[in-house]
Amino acid sequence: IAIQHRGNLLSMYKHNSDLLKNVGNFVTAGEVISIIGNTGELTSGPHLHFELWYNGNPINPEELIRF
Repeated sequence: IAIQHRGNLLSMYKHNSDLLKNVGNFVTAGEVISIIGNTGELTSGPHLHFELWYNGNPINPEELIRF
């Protein structure tokens, strides 16, 4: 699932078992958008693959988010 944010920022959440939002839905901070899953060929259990993209290019999430 991908979320389009202001300022040409896109966040992506991969390997979900269930998506709780549809294309065109708006979401707010803290809202549940999906259920973590165990998809992929080289998986060892439920996990999240998280990506951030800015202006069509991948960026390091640690540049914008304090983990």
